[in-house]
Amino acid sequence: MVDRRQFLQAGALAAGMAALPGVQARVQGGAKVVSTWDFGVPANQAAWKVLAQGGSALDAVEAGARWAESELCNPTVGHCGNPDRDGVLSLDASIMDGDGRCGAVAALVDIPHPVSVARKVMENSPHVLLVGEGAQQFAVQQGFERRRLLTPQAEAAWREWLKTEKYQPQINAERRGLPGNSDNHDTIGMLALDARGHLAGACTTSGMAWKLHGRVGDSPIIGAGLYVDNEVGAATASGVGEEMIRNAASFLVVELMRQGRTPAQACREAIDRVVRKRPEASRTLQVCFLAMNKQGEVGAYALHRGFVYAVCDAQRQDDLRDSPSIYTSTQA
Repeated sequence: MVDRRQFLQAGALAAGMAALPGVQARVQGGAKVVSTWDFGVPANQAAWKVLAQGGSALDAVEAGARWAESELCNPTVGHCGNPDRDGVLSLDASIMDGDGRCGAVAALVDIPHPVSVARKVMENSPHVLLVGEGAQQFAVQQGFERRRLLTPQAEAAWREWLKTEKYQPQINAERRGLPGNSDNHDTIGMLALDARGHLAGACTTSGMAWKLHGRVGDSPIIGAGLYVDNEVGAATASGVGEEMIRNAASFLVVELMRQGRTPAQACREAIDRVVRKRPEASRTLQVCFLAMNKQGEVGAYALHRGFVYAVCDAQRQDDLRDSPSIYTSTQA
């Protein structure tokens, strides 16, 4: 029979072994990466290349977000994004590790990979968020290339928009947008769990098309567009960023999971809060939440029908799922 002292000694030995390099606990169910919208499928596949080799969740979400910033071409993310009302394309991004480290950039101009600049802010500065000219200056100092990103198609769309200057966010426009069209924008949020049970997340966007110059949404705001905590889980958001900022939405979802909700329950409760606070506004805009807990369980919820999210693991790398929603139509 194992006495109490032997039991405690065995537990201490196991903990010590887990702390040694190369001897780490494996998460039940294996690694997983999830992300928002249809284009999350190829973004997840880029991230999976890292996870499948035993890489970290942090490296994986950076790789997936970088794919979206450079390979994806639509009005929502990276180099093909639509500009603001002054014709300026500015990019926002954040990245967060499950240990609480995080970095972000906002209103970054002419730097191709804002998510990687955000990681440099996290790792090579004492700060969390850099904006505008300061963010660009930091990026150049860190070795990033500076080049004009606004595409001819996006510039043409902006000049067409100037004829009316009508500004109205379009629900689920990210699913019907093509380079240079007149629809609004969205973003990609990505969460990963690696084989060691470590979580990380990233979020990157070109922001709302035709927005006021200087407008910043939720994507680079830690706790609004993204929040990650190894003790609990991770959450990201999509839609009209002002609503996520008003509700500290991603932090809220993680805290609801901490209280015992499943990812789906936490996302639903956060959506309910948005509706309670602004019931009329909730009928004319889209808000979407995606979450994953530390066990790898995934859930999502949206205001309006049409939000989809991508899930990738060792069994399947192209899983695209419809999110439940409060309103059953795409436009109330």
